Amino acid sequence: MNKSVLIVAMAATVAAGTTQLANSQTSGGSGAGTAGFAIPKITRAVPTSWKPVARVNGTVLTERELVREMYTIFPYARQHNGFPSQLEPEIRRGALQMIIFDELLYQEAKRRQMTIPPARLAQSEADFRKQFPSAAAYRQFLMTEVNGSQAAMREKIRRALLIDRLLKEAVDNPGHVTVAEAKAQYEKNAAQYKHGEVLHIQSISIIPPNQSSPVLKEAKQRAEQAAKQALSAKSYRDFGLLAEKFSDDDFHVNMGDHKPMEADKLPPPIFHLAEQMKPGDVSGLIQLGNNYTIFRLESRLPAGTTPFAEVKAQLQADLQKQKTEQLRSALAEKLRKNAKIETL
Repeated sequence: MNKSVLIVAMAATVAAGTTQLANSQTSGGSGAGTAGFAIPKITRAVPTSWKPVARVNGTVLTERELVREMYTIFPYARQHNGFPSQLEPEIRRGALQMIIFDELLYQEAKRRQMTIPPARLAQSEADFRKQFPSAAAYRQFLMTEVNGSQAAMREKIRRALLIDRLLKEAVDNPGHVTVAEAKAQYEKNAAQYKHGEVLHIQSISIIPPNQSSPVLKEAKQRAEQAAKQALSAKSYRDFGLLAEKFSDDDFHVNMGDHKPMEADKLPPPIFHLAEQMKPGDVSGLIQLGNNYTIFRLESRLPAGTTPFAEVKAQLQADLQKQKTEQLRSALAEKLRKNAKIETL
């Protein structure tokens, strides 16, 4: 989950009226994280303890910060008032690493003498305050979190913005992948973009729940009825509605659509029949053991190579994710190398 540096509220929890600060940094789709604030609902599972859990170059991190990060990693815990016992140790370990990394980033940003323009800080502070339903709710929040200190709250927001700026400069910006870089990767690995003939089909499958004679007889009758109606289907939608009505396979919830796939991955009886069909054609009733299938050929793509234009966006995204993950990992390793980190 990639959080904006603008302070993002969870509307449902604001409405609950009981709020707390969540200051966290998580890995986003690009492989880089940003820091931000939210105001998630306090539940009994969220402690108010300031018990130390780690120390990073002398700065103490608390149980409260750790559990907030755990809820960011596994938000479903809010619905169940806690974490699954089998997952909690791993979630806790991951959250601890995240808050330690946050603190290392913050300390590095200060070492580099990074600053936040006053106007940006003021805007972020104003955006944060807008999340609260009233001035009284905001004052209550300040009392709970920072002993009523507006200055302390401002420093928490500044910290989040500094973390975000450092990650942008050290990870996001250098991790950007250009179209030219993606094209070079495409050409280097051209063989993986070659494909055989691709067929796109819809299906209706009748699958008897058991092998008793009455059940098999009923299945055959239902299959024959479905086939008769399917042969009259004039469009993708017509056939899809019949699939939703008759089909027993998992594809019936999506209009019987199997999505395009290479022809040789289809069952041989379907593959051989499809070779004789043109788009829009519907097969007759096919019996496979005690099961029955009818399919419609939606489209056919000859064997060839997928053009760069069709894979460009996904390839860029994949390469950027890989590159930013590498940069992020290298940054974490560098910051940890000379840091004194104690888990308590």
